[in-house]
Amino acid sequence: MSLNYHKVNKHPRNFRDITGLKIEEFEKIVKKVRPEWEKLEKQKKRHGRTAKLPTLEDKMLCVILYYRTYITHRFLGCLFNLHNANICRLLKKIEPLLAKKITIKKDRTLTPERIMKVLADVTEQQIQQPKESKKRKRSYSGKKKMTTMKTEIVIEESGQILSVSRSYRGKIHDFRIRKQEKLLPTDSIKHADSGYQGWQKLQSNVVIPYKKYRKKLLTEEQKEHNRELASFRMRVENKIRELKIFKILSYVYRNFQKKYNMRFNIIAGLVNLRHGF
Repeated sequence: MSLNYHKVNKHPRNFRDITGLKIEEFEKIVKKVRPEWEKLEKQKKRHGRTAKLPTLEDKMLCVILYYRTYITHRFLGCLFNLHNANICRLLKKIEPLLAKKITIKKDRTLTPERIMKVLADVTEQQIQQPKESKKRKRSYSGKKKMTTMKTEIVIEESGQILSVSRSYRGKIHDFRIRKQEKLLPTDSIKHADSGYQGWQKLQSNVVIPYKKYRKKLLTEEQKEHNRELASFRMRVENKIRELKIFKILSYVYRNFQKKYNMRFNIIAGLVNLRHGF
């Protein structure tokens, strides 16, 4: 007995719990990827024995389940009756197709008229400690007190993820990440947390919390401003929580970091797709 799409899709509630997606959303993803998959299949010069996961739906289920649970390849292989090496090959085939069709694309129409309010925030994920001391120092996050990778996401007021930054080592400050990324539309109102102190000097229309100093207490108006901003910023915090439903972005990241940003982008695309963006 092994897991396959035909078995799982009979129980919509279970399917959503297992994959983090509704059946309709999953089928949308398959529909988007299918043309690329068929192209890839046509390029084969010869066909070997019949695959144990014959349909694209089964293959996609395997990949999404990996993102959702972040179990080991060996464990995933047991569920799908595959060798762990075949799981590795499957990910190598399917992930680039997902990256083509599901990731956050650059939208040239993102004008200030379309987007009046944007929210930016950086999320961190623990990684395995590098063996080399230099790499350990570069990856060490003073905030989290562990070795991490940092990625910035920018969302609009409606909740759509507009952009995902490159992934940086944990030592890099949030504001430094923002400086290294593309500037946001000038006329849009940009909301961020106190980690972005200094952004207001770089761009206009930046809203960040007032900072409290030892000898200078905040006024009631400033406190109210901070409360309102914190309340509004919950949108981006909730979006990060949605991303981290996929455990590959919340557990200690065990894989090579070369593919980390691609996977982050794919999952951001999945979250957008869930909300119809």
